[in-house]
Amino acid sequence: MADTLYRNMEQATLEREYNARESVASYDDEHARYVAESARVQRTHRVVKDIVYDPQSGEMLDLYPAGKDCPVFLWVHGGYWRGGSKEDNAFAAGGLVPHGVSVAVMNYTLAPQADIAEMVRQVRSAVAWLKHNGFAHGIRTDRIHVGGSSAGGHLVGMLLAGGWTERFGLPDNILGTVLALSGLYELEPLQHTQVDGWMRFTKQSIAGNSPMRLIPERSEARLIASVGGLETSEFIRQTRDYADAWNAAGHAVQSIDMPAHNHFDIALSLTEPQGALAKAVRASIASPVAGEAA
Repeated sequence: MADTLYRNMEQATLEREYNARESVASYDDEHARYVAESARVQRTHRVVKDIVYDPQSGEMLDLYPAGKDCPVFLWVHGGYWRGGSKEDNAFAAGGLVPHGVSVAVMNYTLAPQADIAEMVRQVRSAVAWLKHNGFAHGIRTDRIHVGGSSAGGHLVGMLLAGGWTERFGLPDNILGTVLALSGLYELEPLQHTQVDGWMRFTKQSIAGNSPMRLIPERSEARLIASVGGLETSEFIRQTRDYADAWNAAGHAVQSIDMPAHNHFDIALSLTEPQGALAKAVRASIASPVAGEAA
């Protein structure tokens, strides 16, 4: 009998639960839709390409402006920290720019070239760049709104963690709306899967980079959490548990059911201006925080 390693699951079960590509009929078909929709958005929307947001790494983002004095939404792609790019994630701008939300789509250095801590630093650096430089691009910088899927969901969870903003010259309340899709908020089970082959997790890196363990006591950010109903039970549980923990801490959270979506097309639905996620993000951004004017 195989040893259980995490939540009474043996390695074979953990591999199956955390193998996102095997949870769909054809990952190649799903990725091809990302590429096609991103190409369409790049053809039909104005874009300022290849802005270096982090001089230390040289990593870049693309900015899809919605107009002067519009809020901005930073999209962090998935790909299990070793794949994906701003080029094949331009689709994220498709459903938000029509709502008057400028969208920045970023790259970050992938594994194994970068470890998880460096990726987290880069995503935080992107938020800082938007805050400090966004005005020159017509962006409202009072709040930076963010979103990500899968590994990107993990990275936006690390933006929600407390204790980092001062090092980047940011106010504690810099984050506004945070869209977290199908994220990996507790890293411990991944050390028992193939993902550890390229991430090389340690006890320290897991403890220091698991958003589930780093929920701040105070936060004005509004979490919108969602996961596809066709995803594996562990991806569904991780999102549910994280949303529940955020709510238990007294923070604002909205959970959106997406029962007909899988691990990949849930993010792709952001290309739809009237889709559930785009509308929820826009409504949350438009609604003032208590004590603020509309």
